[in-house]
Amino acid sequence: MLATLPAHLVVSPASLLTCEGMLVTVLLDRDGPVTVISLNRPEKLNAWTAGMRERLIELLRESGAAPEVGAVVLTGAGRAFCAGQDLGETAAIDPDDHAASDAWIDGFDRLYRAVLDLDKPVVAAVNGVAAGSGFQFALLADLRIGHAGVRMGQPEVLSGIPSITGIWAMWNILGRAKTTEFALTGRLVHGAEAERLGLLTRLVGEGEVLAAAIAQAKELAGLPAGAVALTKGRLRELEREALADSVAAAKKVHAAAYASGEPQREMTRFLKGRGK
Repeated sequence: MLATLPAHLVVSPASLLTCEGMLVTVLLDRDGPVTVISLNRPEKLNAWTAGMRERLIELLRESGAAPEVGAVVLTGAGRAFCAGQDLGETAAIDPDDHAASDAWIDGFDRLYRAVLDLDKPVVAAVNGVAAGSGFQFALLADLRIGHAGVRMGQPEVLSGIPSITGIWAMWNILGRAKTTEFALTGRLVHGAEAERLGLLTRLVGEGEVLAAAIAQAKELAGLPAGAVALTKGRLRELEREALADSVAAAKKVHAAAYASGEPQREMTRFLKGRGK
């Protein structure tokens, strides 16, 4: 059960279990015309795996195709939105296996496009840390609601991972100077600065983030659907070419980075430092 889930949103206990009896890592709930998609790995700050991202793609596409859904809210369980990639997964990438590295990047391309391709409004309820690819995922939403204690940023370089799609995700919001700062320093900013920079649309109380995001999504769902879809279509056209270029560049850069062995060393050091 999501710690921040409004009382009127009820998740069936059966829906929380897989056939193996393990907690599912992505949840889907409905509140009227709004679908709420939640990352549900709170003990890992919702750091995601390839399997989680594939499930997100499925749910996003289903929400886009469902006529009864007017808007989508993205959020995370516990005290994080998404801490980004589970480094335990990527640390094992074979530096000589370019196909594996390319497939990893292609997975993010499909996820990001699944968000961008939605003709329906998307609101991110940023309830806690949003870092790395989780930060990029939040920036894909049309609107982002958070609280003062939120931390957002692009710390990938600190783990030896080049920030390539991160540059694309930040550029139109932050511009060259701030994008450079975020990409090279890896620093995280709190809610007030994130709002000032445009990373967050609005700040609310810590316990009000999800409810405020759902209320905003309901308001957007009540707008003329055709006008919304056409507007989002134009916004998507402005981003499509840049994303394709970013993905192509990411494949080249990540292949070179992994061939050097630096990301594997830095991620292993990080994981050892955390006793994992």
